[in-house]
Amino acid sequence: MEELARFWREADRVVVLTGAGLSTASGIPDFRSPGGRWETYRPITIQEFLASEGCRVAYWRYKGETWQTIQSAEPNDGHVALTELAAAGRIRLLVTQNVDGLHGRSGFPADRLVRIHGTDAEVICLGCHDRRPRQEIQKVWEEGVAVPRCGCGGAWKPNTISFGQSLVPEDLQRAFREAEAADLLVAAGSSLEVGPINTMVPMARRGGGRVAILTASETSFDALADFRFREPVEEILAGLRDRILSTEM
Repeated sequence: MEELARFWREADRVVVLTGAGLSTASGIPDFRSPGGRWETYRPITIQEFLASEGCRVAYWRYKGETWQTIQSAEPNDGHVALTELAAAGRIRLLVTQNVDGLHGRSGFPADRLVRIHGTDAEVICLGCHDRRPRQEIQKVWEEGVAVPRCGCGGAWKPNTISFGQSLVPEDLQRAFREAEAADLLVAAGSSLEVGPINTMVPMARRGGGRVAILTASETSFDALADFRFREPVEEILAGLRDRILSTEM
């Protein structure tokens, strides 16, 4: 940890990629681990959502039921550590796969945050593309409307990237550009199984940057890692924060 903290402190361009494992300490289950969300929920693709009212009902049931968990969750020590490192100028860009909004709620600078898979805190109409705060439409669902609809007739959908749905090109290009130029790429709490964003790791390596992987599970990119930690990610990030910023306090 001392070596990684020293390299992080001296690096000019640090890029962080976070995944669901970062939020488990906040009480939000991840997807792939034993007991994770995919053991009880079959993901619905965007094509299924568009084609079937039954799929729209099932999608909203899952999203509606999990919203309270997300709303009641609080940023943990890992989120706070990353925000404090950003405030100290030690993170150039944070790319998160998480849709829970905990980075934003921890105060992470919005101009250095890319929510590559969207956000659950907002809904979008798939007809006219209007956007509203999630809570406004969540109330409609809680009142018994199985699939809330916009005034134009289009179905509202939480503004997250579903399976089969394209990522926002500008977000993806920014993430890749920064990864290629990074002195250090830190993957924290991510299984690194979801493409194409997982290719940030080999991109950083090809660009001459070092790679740190902080996650309990094995990943297909472990062989590329200069630093590898399997302890709880929130503890590792807090420890790194303390070491990196200790000379500046």
